[in-house]
Amino acid sequence: MIITLIGMPGAGKSSAGQKLASILGYGFIDTDKLVIGSSGTALQDIVNNMGDTALIRAEEQSILGLDLKDNCIIATGGSVVYSQKAMQYLKEKSVIVYLDVPYGTIVQRLSNLNTRGVVGLREKGLYGLYKERTALYRSFAEHTIEVSRKDKVVDVVNRIITTVLAGHGADIHGQPPENQ
Repeated sequence: MIITLIGMPGAGKSSAGQKLASILGYGFIDTDKLVIGSSGTALQDIVNNMGDTALIRAEEQSILGLDLKDNCIIATGGSVVYSQKAMQYLKEKSVIVYLDVPYGTIVQRLSNLNTRGVVGLREKGLYGLYKERTALYRSFAEHTIEVSRKDKVVDVVNRIITTVLAGHGADIHGQPPENQ
Protein backbone atom coordinates (compact mmCIF):
# COMPACT_ATOMS: atom_id res chain seq x y z
CA MET A 1 0.00 0.00 0.00
CA ILE A 2 1.16 3.55 -0.79
CA ILE A 3 -0.25 6.39 1.31
CA THR A 4 0.08 10.03 0.28
CA LEU A 5 -0.40 12.79 2.85
CA ILE A 6 -1.70 16.17 1.69
CA GLY A 7 -2.55 19.34 3.60
CA MET A 8 -1.51 22.87 4.43
CA PRO A 9 2.04 23.84 5.33
CA GLY A 10 2.30 23.13 9.05
CA ALA A 11 -0.29 20.34 8.96
CA GLY A 12 2.31 17.80 10.06
CA LYS A 13 2.60 15.80 6.85
CA SER A 14 6.34 15.18 7.19
CA SER A 15 6.23 14.41 10.92
CA ALA A 16 3.23 12.10 10.62
CA GLY A 17 4.63 10.55 7.43
CA GLN A 18 7.97 9.71 9.01
CA LYS A 19 6.32 8.23 12.10
CA LEU A 20 3.79 6.29 10.01
CA ALA A 21 6.54 4.87 7.81
CA SER A 22 8.54 3.89 10.88
CA ILE A 23 5.60 2.12 12.53
CA LEU A 24 4.62 0.28 9.36
CA GLY A 25 8.16 -0.48 8.22
CA TYR A 26 7.51 1.44 4.97
CA GLY A 27 9.73 3.72 2.93
CA PHE A 28 9.27 7.49 3.29
CA ILE A 29 9.39 10.20 0.61
CA ASP A 30 9.20 13.92 1.36
CA THR A 31 8.52 15.71 -1.93
CA ASP A 32 9.79 19.04 -0.59
CA LYS A 33 13.17 17.40 -0.04
CA LEU A 34 13.07 15.97 -3.57
CA VAL A 35 12.48 19.44 -5.00
CA ILE A 36 15.28 20.93 -2.91
CA GLY A 37 17.61 18.09 -3.92
CA SER A 38 16.89 18.37 -7.64
CA SER A 39 16.97 22.17 -7.76
CA GLY A 40 19.85 22.63 -5.37
CA THR A 41 18.06 25.56 -3.74
CA ALA A 42 15.53 26.29 -0.99
CA LEU A 43 11.81 26.34 -1.82
CA GLN A 44 11.60 30.03 -0.86
CA ASP A 45 14.45 30.82 -3.28
CA ILE A 46 12.50 29.15 -6.10
CA VAL A 47 9.44 31.29 -5.28
CA ASN A 48 11.52 34.48 -4.91
CA ASN A 49 13.66 34.00 -8.02
CA MET A 50 11.43 32.11 -10.43
CA GLY A 51 7.89 32.52 -9.11
CA ASP A 52 5.12 30.35 -7.74
CA THR A 53 4.58 28.51 -11.02
CA ALA A 54 8.19 27.32 -11.01
CA LEU A 55 7.73 25.71 -7.60
CA ILE A 56 4.46 24.08 -8.65
CA ARG A 57 6.16 22.65 -11.77
CA ALA A 58 9.22 21.50 -9.81
CA GLU A 59 6.98 19.65 -7.36
CA GLU A 60 4.93 18.19 -10.21
CA GLN A 61 8.07 16.91 -11.96
CA SER A 62 9.44 15.39 -8.75
CA ILE A 63 6.17 13.50 -8.21
CA LEU A 64 5.77 12.39 -11.83
CA GLY A 65 9.36 11.15 -11.71
CA LEU A 66 8.74 8.87 -8.75
CA ASP A 67 9.04 5.16 -9.41
CA LEU A 68 6.56 4.22 -6.73
CA LYS A 69 6.83 0.85 -5.11
CA ASP A 70 4.44 -0.65 -2.61
CA ASN A 71 4.82 0.00 1.12
CA CYS A 72 5.65 3.69 0.93
CA ILE A 73 4.47 6.89 2.62
CA ILE A 74 4.64 10.18 0.68
CA ALA A 75 4.50 13.60 2.36
CA THR A 76 3.75 16.24 -0.26
CA GLY A 77 4.31 19.96 -0.32
CA GLY A 78 1.19 21.97 0.43
CA SER A 79 0.91 23.29 -3.12
CA VAL A 80 0.76 19.85 -4.78
CA VAL A 81 -3.00 20.31 -5.25
CA TYR A 82 -2.30 23.01 -7.84
CA SER A 83 -1.01 20.33 -10.22
CA GLN A 84 -3.76 18.22 -11.74
CA LYS A 85 -1.15 15.92 -13.30
CA ALA A 86 0.64 15.27 -10.00
CA MET A 87 -2.60 14.69 -8.11
CA GLN A 88 -3.94 12.34 -10.79
CA TYR A 89 -0.70 10.34 -10.65
CA LEU A 90 -0.85 10.14 -6.86
CA LYS A 91 -4.54 9.19 -6.95
CA GLU A 92 -3.80 6.32 -9.37
CA LYS A 93 -0.84 5.04 -7.36
CA SER A 94 -1.81 5.68 -3.73
CA VAL A 95 -4.42 6.29 -1.08
CA ILE A 96 -4.61 10.06 -0.54
CA VAL A 97 -5.11 11.21 3.05
CA TYR A 98 -5.83 14.86 3.87
CA LEU A 99 -4.60 16.10 7.23
CA ASP A 100 -7.26 18.70 8.05
CA VAL A 101 -5.85 21.09 10.63
CA PRO A 102 -7.80 24.14 11.87
CA TYR A 103 -6.61 27.51 10.61
CA GLY A 104 -5.64 28.76 14.07
CA THR A 105 -3.40 25.74 14.60
CA ILE A 106 -1.72 26.29 11.23
CA VAL A 107 -0.98 29.91 12.21
CA GLN A 108 0.54 28.77 15.53
CA ARG A 109 2.75 26.19 13.82
CA LEU A 110 4.09 28.43 11.05
CA SER A 111 6.67 30.63 12.71
CA ASN A 112 8.78 30.42 9.54
CA LEU A 113 6.01 31.22 7.06
CA ASN A 114 8.04 33.74 5.06
CA THR A 115 10.92 31.32 4.49
CA ARG A 116 8.96 28.12 3.71
CA GLY A 117 8.30 28.69 0.02
CA VAL A 118 4.50 28.88 0.20
CA VAL A 119 2.91 29.24 -3.23
CA GLY A 120 0.36 32.08 -3.44
CA LEU A 121 1.13 33.58 -0.04
CA ARG A 122 1.92 37.09 -1.32
CA GLU A 123 -1.26 37.38 -3.36
CA LYS A 124 -3.80 35.61 -1.17
CA GLY A 125 -2.41 35.66 2.34
CA LEU A 126 -2.46 32.62 4.58
CA TYR A 127 -6.20 32.66 5.25
CA GLY A 128 -7.02 33.02 1.56
CA LEU A 129 -4.74 30.06 0.79
CA TYR A 130 -6.30 28.05 3.60
CA LYS A 131 -9.82 28.57 2.23
CA GLU A 132 -8.79 27.90 -1.38
CA ARG A 133 -6.69 24.84 -0.64
CA THR A 134 -9.11 23.24 1.83
CA ALA A 135 -11.59 22.75 -1.01
CA LEU A 136 -8.86 21.31 -3.25
CA TYR A 137 -7.52 18.96 -0.57
CA ARG A 138 -11.03 17.66 0.13
CA SER A 139 -11.67 17.10 -3.58
CA PHE A 140 -8.61 14.88 -3.98
CA ALA A 141 -8.63 13.06 -0.64
CA GLU A 142 -9.92 9.55 -0.26
CA HIS A 143 -9.76 9.98 3.53
CA THR A 144 -9.73 13.06 5.75
CA ILE A 145 -8.12 13.02 9.18
CA GLU A 146 -9.27 15.81 11.49
CA VAL A 147 -6.26 17.03 13.48
CA SER A 148 -6.71 19.17 16.58
CA ARG A 149 -4.16 21.43 18.24
CA LYS A 150 -3.84 18.96 21.11
CA ASP A 151 -3.14 15.89 18.96
CA LYS A 152 0.28 14.32 19.21
CA VAL A 153 1.91 12.90 16.07
CA VAL A 154 1.26 9.34 17.26
CA ASP A 155 -2.47 10.12 17.67
CA VAL A 156 -2.65 11.34 14.07
CA VAL A 157 -0.70 8.31 12.85
CA ASN A 158 -2.98 5.91 14.71
CA ARG A 159 -6.02 7.60 13.16
CA ILE A 160 -4.47 7.30 9.69
CA ILE A 161 -3.80 3.59 10.20
CA THR A 162 -7.29 2.91 11.53
CA THR A 163 -9.03 4.97 8.85
CA VAL A 164 -7.05 3.72 5.88
CA LEU A 165 -7.21 0.08 6.94
CA ALA A 166 -10.94 0.26 7.59
CA GLY A 167 -11.44 1.94 4.24
CA HIS A 168 -9.46 -0.66 2.35
CA GLY A 169 -10.25 -3.88 4.21
CA ALA A 170 -6.58 -4.77 4.41
CA ASP A 171 -3.89 -5.05 7.00
CA ILE A 172 -0.90 -2.71 6.93
CA HIS A 173 0.86 -4.88 4.38
CA GLY A 174 -2.02 -4.78 1.90
CA GLN A 175 -3.31 -8.27 2.67
CA PRO A 176 -7.02 -8.93 3.19
CA PRO A 177 -7.84 -9.47 6.85
CA GLU A 178 -8.32 -13.06 7.94
CA ASN A 179 -11.75 -14.42 8.94
CA GLN A 180 -13.57 -12.60 6.15
